[in-house]
Amino acid sequence: MGRGMTRRGLGVAARNAVVGLTVARFASGTPRPSLASPATQVTNANGRAYSAYVPVVPKFGQFYQYTCEFDAAWIILATYGVEAPFEELLDIVGHDVSIEPYYEETAAGFIIYGGDITSAFSGDYANNLLARASGKAFQPLFEQFDLAVKPIGTRPELESALKSGALVWTKATVDFQPWADTIWITPSGAELPTVLGNDHAVVINGYNEDVVVISDPLGPTSSNWNRAFEYEITWATFLPVWGAQNQDALAVSPFSAIPSTSPSIDPTAPIIEITGGA
Repeated sequence: MGRGMTRRGLGVAARNAVVGLTVARFASGTPRPSLASPATQVTNANGRAYSAYVPVVPKFGQFYQYTCEFDAAWIILATYGVEAPFEELLDIVGHDVSIEPYYEETAAGFIIYGGDITSAFSGDYANNLLARASGKAFQPLFEQFDLAVKPIGTRPELESALKSGALVWTKATVDFQPWADTIWITPSGAELPTVLGNDHAVVINGYNEDVVVISDPLGPTSSNWNRAFEYEITWATFLPVWGAQNQDALAVSPFSAIPSTSPSIDPTAPIIEITGGA
């Protein structure tokens, strides 16, 4: 999409008013998938029951080979009504080309030397599988569009964010497969936990007691032709993968604040069926 299609944030008051109308549409059975709903007892179009589920605008494929952080961010922005091309997202996040990331295997394990991934995206996003950024570098991107952003790092925080209607941008591994523990060293000498060759970023848009719902822009590729754009991962698989990069995640919401604790839930509330989900 061209730059002419870009829409800046609506402003907190206006955005909250629009989201309030969206919540009413969910309750009336005519959901609008372009904005999130804080519904807490839902089933999606496939009949799956979740404690929280937010339908997203899917992204079918990545901008470039190694732009997953931007692709995951695009899903969240598009779901909240913001349209922005890759070039604009990259400009906001920043692109550190001072050093092209490379790795060494040492007696202590793998080490990647690269730019400061806490302040910008580091590396050649078209060709270098080590190119990446952290959640801290992406927080200003969401704030640029007047969205509430909160770093989270525990299961209760994750569940609370989803129950409030937020979406969660997070680092992971491709297909949540095993990884090689790696340390990323920035030019200043800061050391950050990461993974070696299968770094990835996805969106979490739902959960229940057993699984986490993942919206993945990667889709089918030669490494997994059966990879869906939305799928479930068990908590038992998700949590260790999440920990590999120090639970690097951002809860992002169109509301003015993201709760620190789980909102109260009425156990007698009716199940809300959401149509049009993946």
